[in-house]
Amino acid sequence: MLKKVDLAQINALNKNTLMEVLGIECIEIGEDYVVSTMPVDHRTHQPMGLLHGGASAALIESIGSMGSVLLIDPKKQAPVGIEINANHVGSVKSGSVKAIGKIVHAGKKTHVWQVDIYDMSTDKLVCTGRLTTMIIDRK
Repeated sequence: MLKKVDLAQINALNKNTLMEVLGIECIEIGEDYVVSTMPVDHRTHQPMGLLHGGASAALIESIGSMGSVLLIDPKKQAPVGIEINANHVGSVKSGSVKAIGKIVHAGKKTHVWQVDIYDMSTDKLVCTGRLTTMIIDRK
C-alpha cells in the first residue's frame, strides 16, 4: 500500500530534475497507483511535432520510481530503474497526457509497475509500458 503524502511534497522532489524540465506533475496517489500528467509541447515533441517516445519513457520511469518511493523508507532505501519498455500505440500533437501507474509486484528487492499513458483530450491510449525498479540500500 502506497504511503499517503501531500502532492506538493512529492512534486517538490522534481525541482531541478528532468521531471521539472518535462513538466511532469503528480496529481493523485491511491492505495496501489499513482497518476501524473505531462504537457505535450516543444519540451516533449519529436521533430514531426508528435509526443516523443523518449518523453513517454521518461514519464513511465518517473511515475514508477515515484510510486516505489511511496512503498519504501526513503531514508534507508532508494529505487533505481533496471528495466523499462514502452509500446507506442497512438500519437498526440498538443495538450497533455495522463499516466496511470499501478504496482504489479512489490517485493523486498524489486517493484514492477504497469503504466498506461492517455491523451487527456480524448482518453485514448497513447502508450503502455512497464518499469522494474530495484530497491537498493542507501549508504
